[in-house]
Amino acid sequence: MTDQDIKKMPLKLLYITHTKYDKGWHSTQHTHHFTELFYIVKGKGVILLQNQEVPVKENDLVIINPNVEHTEKSNSLDSLEYIALGIEGLSFSLPEEKETQMGLYTYRGDQEDILFYLNKLLSEIKQNEEDYEVICQNIIEILIIKLRRDKNFTLTKTNTKNLNKSVSLIQHYLNQNYREDISLDSLAEIGHINKFYLAHSFKKDIGISPIEYLQKVRVREAKILLETTNYSIASIAEIVGFSSQSFFTQSFKRFTDKTPSKYRKEVKKD
Repeated sequence: MTDQDIKKMPLKLLYITHTKYDKGWHSTQHTHHFTELFYIVKGKGVILLQNQEVPVKENDLVIINPNVEHTEKSNSLDSLEYIALGIEGLSFSLPEEKETQMGLYTYRGDQEDILFYLNKLLSEIKQNEEDYEVICQNIIEILIIKLRRDKNFTLTKTNTKNLNKSVSLIQHYLNQNYREDISLDSLAEIGHINKFYLAHSFKKDIGISPIEYLQKVRVREAKILLETTNYSIASIAEIVGFSSQSFFTQSFKRFTDKTPSKYRKEVKKD
């Protein structure tokens, strides 16, 4: 594939975020219909790819192809700072790779060069000035070309779902920050979008409201804690972000038809 072929691909930047997480943080397991790139700016952690745990450190590049279940974690000693991009319309592969999930690749080029383009993307998105999307599209094409030259990646066109960019950003944010105190108003501020339009767009694209999606993510994480720890129900409710144990129990039962206590007993029994 030539550089001109890349320019003809239906690439679409869905979001770009620069985030830093404390020691021991982790997101919840999730998948995307698009490709996600992580560039580790500082710190150490791991990326969990299905059953594979991939250690990451500064200057590492992680590529997650569409529909691959994954999660990110900082380790117990270091915080983790990274830039994440959601890009629709392509997937990556290498000639020697048998699996299509991709994984960890140390970028051999100039780190400052890549960070320059990533920071320009972040700046353009934040400033939201006239024709910023055109600039972002050109920068994405430059980044993809540089990565392909550095690693000789093969790029494949993938199906698109035409998700609203704000919806993609909010979905990503909820998967990463579900423990925080989150409201529709705060999500609208993050997505730079009217909250009523956000609620409508999110339900149209994802099938449920943003707050219901948040509760679903929290319940999914709570199930893991119920299965693998001896934390009290109240502690788990607090850890995953519920405002009270009663609200946690109510939400958990709505998604699983069981109370947290009953779910834990059945899991332990099995």
